[in-house]
Amino acid sequence: MIVAACQIKLMLYESNSLKDKRQVIKSIIGRIQSRFNVSIAEVGLNDSWRITTLGVACVTNDNSHANEIIQNIIKFIDGDSRVEIIDYNIELM
Repeated sequence: MIVAACQIKLMLYESNSLKDKRQVIKSIIGRIQSRFNVSIAEVGLNDSWRITTLGVACVTNDNSHANEIIQNIIKFIDGDSRVEIIDYNIELM
């Protein structure tokens, strides 16, 4: 069993309040869950309205498959013009 975990730090450009931030993050989280079937949540910087940290986890039986899923999620988020990826960290366990 392989568990892949990724922490992604994002900058939100169109956010002028926590309400705006939550709306954008909820949209991104919902789209990622439905498309990639992974666990994802906002895990840090909850009170900041321009920066957030998302945590993503998936379970599989192959290292390359786990890495591929995480890389596809990063590409998907990078394609969203509302946010910019500042940093990310991938761990395979």
